[in-house]
Amino acid sequence: MRRLLHNARAFKHRISAESDKYRRLAEGQWPEALFITCSDSRVIPSLITGARPGELFELRTAGNIVPPYDLLPVCSEAATIGYAVEVLGVRDIVVCGHSHCGALDTLVRGHDLSALPEVGGWLELARPALAPVLDAPPADPGLPDVVRRHVAAQLDSLRGYPAVRDRIVAGELGLHGWFYRIDTGEVEELTAPMPVP
Repeated sequence: MRRLLHNARAFKHRISAESDKYRRLAEGQWPEALFITCSDSRVIPSLITGARPGELFELRTAGNIVPPYDLLPVCSEAATIGYAVEVLGVRDIVVCGHSHCGALDTLVRGHDLSALPEVGGWLELARPALAPVLDAPPADPGLPDVVRRHVAAQLDSLRGYPAVRDRIVAGELGLHGWFYRIDTGEVEELTAPMPVP
């Protein structure tokens, strides 16, 4: 923790050469995309994309789960998605799943979460889309096929948000699914199904 605090205190000195850029950030934000990914500390959106401050609006959740709108209309995920689409006017939303995901591994392998009821309840939101793969855990610890299926399900969930659906129909918003492989740094763009108006 001491190292992190030292780096945080030294941050203003490290960016002093770019002080004008940082002052402009105080005037507002105009991110290009909402980037939804896992809370996993190994997944760093700005590092993966090369985005500078102000270019990505981020939503990080355990397992990069997007709860269905009709199930949880009042939650931080819905608030972040609504703000990104309605207020910031992002043109794209990326759902980025990743290999070696602890959340999906827990579901696929049936780990006991009785001591973590909040985690277990949250991960249950992902279970319906993964039902076909829950009976036969995959051999690859990276879980690529599971993650791809999961990302597709989160894109479907996003389409249930009225603001997202309206902007897609108007041709003002694109949805994208990505699979990030932690051990190689590869990013695979997944083909998303066409939206249903």
